Amino acid sequence: MLKAFKEFAVKGNALDMAVGVILGASFGTIVKSLVDDVIMPPIGLVLGGVDFSDLFVTLRDGATPGPYASLAAAKHAGAVTLNAGVFANTVVSFLIVAFAVFLLVRGVNTLRTRLEGPAAPKQQDCPFCFSKIDVRATRCPHCTAGITQA
Repeated sequence: MLKAFKEFAVKGNALDMAVGVILGASFGTIVKSLVDDVIMPPIGLVLGGVDFSDLFVTLRDGATPGPYASLAAAKHAGAVTLNAGVFANTVVSFLIVAFAVFLLVRGVNTLRTRLEGPAAPKQQDCPFCFSKIDVRATRCPHCTAGITQA
């Protein structure tokens, strides 16, 4: 097992994975800031001045009874809250990250296809009976005709 781990680490897979995790975490904080500081404030303004980060429902009052002016005040009082605004921010962040990953994967797949070219066909038509046969076949299994390789 130690030998397998050593091979894994030496091949660069561990380093590639570490770089990916670090970049992913950094990208996540950028997207969180984008959602919390750029996207949600205008949406809250359009919806009547709602601050999504403070959109919550108090399920049980804390040490000091509500109503609470903010989510931070409710948490400080020890109230049990349902944090719908924080959840909405998280969903928007997830959608942005998912869309960015989709674009990245689509771009890499397009680039890979352009570099590799189209895949070689796996089947061909028999020139005698027109049945589909494997390109490696030298004789048609349907009509037993000999196939010349191109």
